[in-house]
Amino acid sequence: MKSIQFDQLSLASIAGLALVSSLLAVGCNNSSTGNTPDAGNSTNTASTGAKSGTKIAFLVKQPEEPWFQLEWKFAEEAATKDGFELIKLAVTDSDQVLSKIENVAAQGAQGVVICSPDVKLGTAIEKKCKDRNLKLMSVDDQLLGADGKPLDIPHLGISAKKIGTSVGTALMDEMAVRKWDAKDTGLLVITRDELDTAKERTDGAIEGAKGFAADHIFKAPQKTTDVPGGRDAASVVLTQHPEIKHWLIAGMNDTAVMGAVRATESRNIPADDVVGIGINGSEAVEDLKKDKPNGVFGSILLQAKRHGYETSDAMFKWITANTVPPKITYTDGILLTRKNYVQVLKEQGLSK
Repeated sequence: MKSIQFDQLSLASIAGLALVSSLLAVGCNNSSTGNTPDAGNSTNTASTGAKSGTKIAFLVKQPEEPWFQLEWKFAEEAATKDGFELIKLAVTDSDQVLSKIENVAAQGAQGVVICSPDVKLGTAIEKKCKDRNLKLMSVDDQLLGADGKPLDIPHLGISAKKIGTSVGTALMDEMAVRKWDAKDTGLLVITRDELDTAKERTDGAIEGAKGFAADHIFKAPQKTTDVPGGRDAASVVLTQHPEIKHWLIAGMNDTAVMGAVRATESRNIPADDVVGIGINGSEAVEDLKKDKPNGVFGSILLQAKRHGYETSDAMFKWITANTVPPKITYTDGILLTRKNYVQVLKEQGLSK
């Protein structure tokens, strides 16, 4: 199993994991008790079994999305292990953020882990936490100060460029395994350059494909960020280059790559001549499960487990033992393939 490093985007697309043979236990289970649900906003609950007297708040911007539900789920695992009380709160718009932090301070929290709906609130968030004697850590989206630069606080996130680079490297590795001739092979990159993180990922994929001939790299801009968008973008390039026998495919997420693979299928390009690697480890799993392999070779799985568990555990140690978390941590991505996806999902706590 290859462990790779990576950043943010399409986190919501992790929703596809809910379809993986019901493997995914999304949502926060009802092993929580405590506070009355916050008026007008989803969850405000506290984990049971708190023994240390420590309370930690975990605030997320999109509580309805499985990615954030998983972060809460794994934060609860840390709460159970360490014996602290976990307060889960939704902060779905900018106006709620400071009042919610005040709310958790009033409940006796000593620390806040937050993915803010607006990273530009960094200075105000930091001041509020200092005023209320709350330790502060950001997750997923890095908080910015008034100068537009990241705050000098602990942060656990993802690097878009690195995850893209990992895709390019994995594609080249598989090309070598299959012993494809470079002159017959094309690198098809489904792009969405107007989205900064998407551009970082696809630029990274090209960078990761070290040594690949520039005149055999074909960019295909997609108009929509879904399977049809990837299919339509790829169809143009495939039509223009019938001389290419083998195709390596990258894109900003799983659906871009899946769409491009569908385009190869419509042109009767054999699955053995196509290697597509997506990003997110969500929708692509459905293709990996199929009895008859297609051109979707794999995907890079983002690790919600680390984002939920490690931030909460680090905050607990900061509060109770004054062990300050690292200022910057970028999580690892894992290459899912047909051979390892069952094992990896189990290891990541995403299967029953």
